Amino acid sequence: MNTHPYLRAFLSGVFAPTLILPLLLTFFVVTRLVLHWPIPIERGLVFPMALVPALWGLWSMLWLWSHPQTHLPVGVHGAILPFLLLPAGTLVARYVGIITLDAWVVTWFQAFHIPYVLIACGFLAGIAAYYLVWKYIVGFLNRVLGIA
Repeated sequence: MNTHPYLRAFLSGVFAPTLILPLLLTFFVVTRLVLHWPIPIERGLVFPMALVPALWGLWSMLWLWSHPQTHLPVGVHGAILPFLLLPAGTLVARYVGIITLDAWVVTWFQAFHIPYVLIACGFLAGIAAYYLVWKYIVGFLNRVLGIA
């Protein structure tokens, strides 16, 4: 009997972002409507809402496929994913006009100026968050589904 391990790996990967991203969208939309910010925050969430859960699922499938050769822990494998998502998200955001890249700052929605140092600190925090989510949530689901 075929137990479909890659389907189970995909499902364990999409679990966390599928729960978290709608909560973020709700927070941003309510914040915009309550505080009356003229900044279209939800435009910046189209990329994550559309692609991140699917990429997490594919990344989990890649971990399952590569684990016998690499023996990479699931948390470390998950911490590599932001190195792919940040450049892809930056390209999409720049293409649709959400961000502008300057010499020392990134300008979001022609209103917020964020220095690269602060973005680097946020990126490092994101890597740590990805590691923890992949280690504890995706790893737990992999064990429950019998693929770890």
